[in-house]
Amino acid sequence: MVRACHPGPTVVVTVLCTALALALDAPAGTVLLVLGVVLAGQLSIGWSNDWLDAARDQAVGRADKPVVAGAVTPPELRTAALLALGASVLLSVPTGAAALLAHATAVVMGWAYNLGLKSTAASWLPYAVAFALFPAFVVLARPDDAVPAGWLLAVGALLGVGAHLANVLPDLKDDAATGVRGLPHRWGRRVTGVLAPAVLAAAVVVAVAGPPGPPGAASVVVGVVAVGVALAAGTAGLLRERSRWPFGLAMVVAALCVVALLAGGARGAAV
Repeated sequence: MVRACHPGPTVVVTVLCTALALALDAPAGTVLLVLGVVLAGQLSIGWSNDWLDAARDQAVGRADKPVVAGAVTPPELRTAALLALGASVLLSVPTGAAALLAHATAVVMGWAYNLGLKSTAASWLPYAVAFALFPAFVVLARPDDAVPAGWLLAVGALLGVGAHLANVLPDLKDDAATGVRGLPHRWGRRVTGVLAPAVLAAAVVVAVAGPPGPPGAASVVVGVVAVGVALAAGTAGLLRERSRWPFGLAMVVAALCVVALLAGGARGAAV
C-alpha cells in the first residue's frame, strides 16, 4: 500500500505544505491539521491512480506497480482511496469553509486527472489548479482573514505544470500504447523535454522575485541552484527515456522553491 500511494510526491507535497504552514507562523494545531489533511488527500490521489490504471499497467507490464506484481488488489486500492478521500474532507472541516473548499478542489483535480483528463489536451489543467490550491489551502487554514498572494498561486501552478511534463516523459511510449494522449504526448518527447525545465525554472524565478521587496542573498542562491536542477530534469528526460529522474528532480525544484520562500520568511505569501 505504501508503494502504491506514489510515496515520492505524497511525501513531498505533504512536507512542503506543512513547512509553508510553519513559515507562516500558523498555530501548532493548524500545522497538524495541514499535515493530516494534505497527507490524506495525497494518499487518496495516489491510491486512486493505481486502482484506476490497474488494467493499463498490466497491459504494458509495469512490474514496478504493486498491483501488477500482485502485492495489492484493485478493490483494496479503491477502498483505501475512498477512505482517504473521506478522511481528507473530515479533517479539513476545522480549517474553515474557504480552506476546505480549496483543498477539496485540489483533490478533485487529482481524481479528475486519474479518471480521464490525463488522456486529453487538458491534462495539464488538474496539475496547475491543484498545485496552486495547495499553498492557498495553507494560507486560508490559518485563523485569520489572510488570503494567498497572487504570485504564490502562480508559483504553485507553474510547479504543477512543470511536474506534469517531467512526470510523463518516462511513460510516453507506454501511455501511447494504451490510448493515453495528454498534452505532452501530443507535443512529443523533445518539446516536452525542453518545456518541462523551462516551466519549472519560471516557477523558481517567480518564487524568488514575486515577494515584495528585493530578494535576499539566500533566496537568490537557492533560486540559482533550483534553476540548475530544473535544467538537469529536462536533460535527464531527453537523454534517458525510461528514467524516473525528471519527476524526482521536479520535486526537488518544488522543495527548493519552498526553501527560497522560507529564506525570505515567506514574506508576502499571505495578504
